[in-house]
Amino acid sequence: MNPLIRLPSLLAAASILIVALGGCSEKNEAPLFLESNRKGSEADAPVKDVPTDILSTQKAFSNVSKKVTPSVVNISTVSRKKAIQPFFEANPLFEDFFGGPQTRRDRSLGSGFLLSTDGYIVTNDHVVRDAESIQVKLSNDKMYDAKVVGSDPKTDIAVIKITAVDLPAAVLGDSDKLEVGQWAIAIGNPFGLDRTMTVGVISATGRSNMGIETYENFIQTDASINPGNSGGPLLNVYGEVVGINTAIVAAGQGIGFAIPINMAKPVFSQLIQKGSVSRGYMGVTIQPVTDELAQSFGLKQAKGALVNDVIKGGPAEKAGVRQGDVITGLNGSEVKDPSHLQRLVAEAGIGKAAKITVFRDGKALDLSITLASADAVPKQRQRVERGNRQQEGEADLLGLVVVNAEQGDGVAVVDAIRGGAAAEAGIKRGDVIMSINRKRTATTAEYTRVIQQSSRGGNMTILVRRGDASIYFALRLK
Repeated sequence: MNPLIRLPSLLAAASILIVALGGCSEKNEAPLFLESNRKGSEADAPVKDVPTDILSTQKAFSNVSKKVTPSVVNISTVSRKKAIQPFFEANPLFEDFFGGPQTRRDRSLGSGFLLSTDGYIVTNDHVVRDAESIQVKLSNDKMYDAKVVGSDPKTDIAVIKITAVDLPAAVLGDSDKLEVGQWAIAIGNPFGLDRTMTVGVISATGRSNMGIETYENFIQTDASINPGNSGGPLLNVYGEVVGINTAIVAAGQGIGFAIPINMAKPVFSQLIQKGSVSRGYMGVTIQPVTDELAQSFGLKQAKGALVNDVIKGGPAEKAGVRQGDVITGLNGSEVKDPSHLQRLVAEAGIGKAAKITVFRDGKALDLSITLASADAVPKQRQRVERGNRQQEGEADLLGLVVVNAEQGDGVAVVDAIRGGAAAEAGIKRGDVIMSINRKRTATTAEYTRVIQQSSRGGNMTILVRRGDASIYFALRLK
C-alpha cells in the first residue's frame, strides 16, 4: 500500500477515537482513587468489624510510644582510636617520618533513657567507652553535651549527665515479674533512625553464660534490636522500663538481649552516688557441677557451684566453707550454677550477714557468712609449684604416672596415658593431684593407697591443682 495514501486515513481514525474518548469522559467521570467512609467519603473499609482486642492492643502500643518516647534519648559519641598501618607500623623509621602513632576519629550512635528530671541518663558502657565527646539529643531535638558520671564494664552499664531541668524521666518497672510470652517494646536509635519503636515478646529470662559480660542475667526478646538500640529501654505494656537493650546475635534474627532493670538499679545507683561499683566477695573459686560430679558427690541434680578452692583469710574460710563443698543456696535463693552464685554474691551487699547453704558429705548445712568488698581481693595468689621432673614408670589404674610434687603438697602427673580414665576425664601432664574422693594425697604412697582401695567400676572425684586454679574431675575407674 502506498504510504502517502494511508496517512490521511490514519489521521481520520485517530480523530474519531479522540472524539469517542472525549464523549465517554464527559458521561462517566470515575474517581482517581477511593477514600474510606471513616474519613467522611463514600467507600466502605475493606474490613468493617475489627476485633476489639486488636484495637485495644494497637491503642496500648500507641499510648506507650506517646508517653515514653520523650524520655528516650539519642547518644552520639566521638572517640579517637589508633589507626592500623600493617605495612609501615613495624618499621622503626615509621614514627620518624609520620611523627608518632597515627589515630583516627570514630563516630558511633547509641540510645539511652532519662533516669531523673535533672539530666541523669542510663546507657551502655560500650556506647560511651573511650569517648572524647558525647552529645545527647532529646525528643524535642534539643542537643546537649554530656559527661560520664560513672561506668561499669562488668555489667555494661554507664550513667551520663546533661545540664538541664524538668526533663521527662522514665518510670522503672519490676523485671523479676516478667514472664515468657509477655509483650516487649523497644525504643531506640537503630542505624541513626530517631526513636524507632519495635514490638515483640519476652522470649526468655535468666539467660547467662553468653560470654557477653562478666555478670549476666539477660532478658531475651524478639523485639527488633539493631546497632544503635544499645542503651535504650525495653518496656512492658505499661510503659515501664524492664530492661536495658544491650546485645544482639548477629547471625540470628529476632534474638536480642537486655539487662534486667532490677539488676541494673543497684549498679546505676552506685554510679550516681560515687562513680564506681563495689560488689560482695566470698573468697572461693568455683566450677560447674556436671552430671558425673553430681553423682560422685551424691547430689540428686547437677546444680549449684562446686568449691574447688577456699582463699585463706577470706569470708568463706571464716564462715567454715570447705574445699569440695557444693554451694546450693544464698539468702534463700537456689544457686543454679557458678555464674548465678557470682551474681548473687555481687548483689548481696558488703559487710552484711548472709546465709549460705552448702552440700557436704551427703547433707545440707547452713552457714553464716559476712561478705567483704571485691575491691579487697588479692591481686595475685601464691603460686603452687608443680613437679616437672621427667620420670619413666608404669601407668597406674587411672592411666597416670605420678611423682611427689616438689613442694611436698600432692603428687605431680608426669604422664597421662591416652585412653586412660584420667586422660579421658581431662587430667593432663603437669597437673598436681591434691585429693581423691575427699582423701588427701600429699605423697605418692597416699595416692597409691587410695587408688588401691577404690573399686573398679566405681566413681571417683579427683581434685587437681592446675597453675593457680583448683579443678574437680569425675571419672569411673576402669
